[in-house]
Amino acid sequence: MTVHPPRASAARVRRLATTLYGYAFLSELVLLYPLYALLFSDTGLSVWQISSLFVIWSAASILLEVPSGAFADAVSRRLLLSLAPVVTAAGFALWVLVPSYPAFAVGFVLWGAGGALASGALEALVFSELDHLGAAGRYARVIGRAKTAGTIGVLAAILLAGPVFAVGGYPAVGVASVLACLLAAAVATRFPEHRRPETAGADAAPVRADAAPVRADAAPVRADAAPVRADAASARADAAPALVVRDGGPDGPGRDGGPERTGRDGGADDDEDLGWWTSLRAGLAEVRADRTVRTAVLLVAVVAAVWGALDEYTPLLARDTGVGEARVPLLLLITWLGVAVGGLLAPAGERLTARGYAGLLALSALALVAGALSARPAGFALVAAAFCGFQLATVLADARLQARITGGSRATVTSLAGMATDVTVIAVYGGYGLLATGAGNPVAFAVAAVPYLIVALLLVTRVGRSGRRPAPTTAGHAG
Repeated sequence: MTVHPPRASAARVRRLATTLYGYAFLSELVLLYPLYALLFSDTGLSVWQISSLFVIWSAASILLEVPSGAFADAVSRRLLLSLAPVVTAAGFALWVLVPSYPAFAVGFVLWGAGGALASGALEALVFSELDHLGAAGRYARVIGRAKTAGTIGVLAAILLAGPVFAVGGYPAVGVASVLACLLAAAVATRFPEHRRPETAGADAAPVRADAAPVRADAAPVRADAAPVRADAASARADAAPALVVRDGGPDGPGRDGGPERTGRDGGADDDEDLGWWTSLRAGLAEVRADRTVRTAVLLVAVVAAVWGALDEYTPLLARDTGVGEARVPLLLLITWLGVAVGGLLAPAGERLTARGYAGLLALSALALVAGALSARPAGFALVAAAFCGFQLATVLADARLQARITGGSRATVTSLAGMATDVTVIAVYGGYGLLATGAGNPVAFAVAAVPYLIVALLLVTRVGRSGRRPAPTTAGHAG
């Protein structure tokens, strides 16, 4: 990690954060968001055809998620973040230029590809740059505010879509969406990126050859240290709060006396450029070998997927409260405000212990159950509170994952979490469809809260079990 003067580091962190917030806002300022289902219907598509488009979208995201993450580790992450909105813009342009089922399908493939290019690369770049500036501990608050900026972009798109559509119909909405994507691509070029390029060329060969004996001599030291690292990892997994960048709770970084984890504790250097295949293998190996990373990936998938899938059905839940079609967007606006607040609460959430995180999940789940089963418009205030908690929990789970990745395939591992999330989302779609068909939307929402209660129970049980065991003597010297 490069050491910078405090003032210079603070200025660079602000510049990185400002670029990130602008990118997140413009990437979500897509006026087609609230109208594309109507575009499909007005073009003559049936319900099953529209549903098949959603499946194509999800499938494209799943298939491209991990390969694109490995590609981001092999080349410039900034480059992929610049390309992602351009690819998405091409899909939106196709929708309004040639409105037909084949064009919609190709557009969804392009949208899925654009999302896959950015997923993993964005989180990896932000964490790596913060770590480069000695500010890895600020990742949760920065990424939380970025999610809030994206939510504000969605809200702005909802508010602007109606007036723009009234002026120019679907073509005007499509043009505005394409322009927003192109602006996001331009902003992405402003991201800083400090990565040590792979040594290339014949001139570099002697240096690499000379360095080999040094690495070989150092190997016994790493082997001797391995048991200590294993004990420390076990101690962190069992005794530490399983959610945030710092391993401590309210008492500050590392209750065991060790420093904060920055994701650079061992393994390959995060700044090192690896080949695509090497990045892919390294990322898969890290998830397979490191239990804490594997657990963090699964936590991200469960926490993010369930409420993310439910968001698609909130209009149906709103209509079931008895309000007219014109008031449905107002209820949806309440839920999105809750999501925005959840992202802003990330700095406070960083102080949560494992029990506190479990409590956050449990309270949010209970609020979702109460709000959904109330069958009244006022119940959407509880739904918004639940979404607020779930957004905060998602940000903290992502921060925990980034803090535990130690190798050079950060984007690959993050993309694995994204792929697991997409697969879980599809499962939630299927389960929700069965439940809602038989028991209605309120019951389906209530049942969907059960996974959060299970995760909360597992976290509390795990902390209680670890508290009854004596801590390893090496835990206080981990890191």
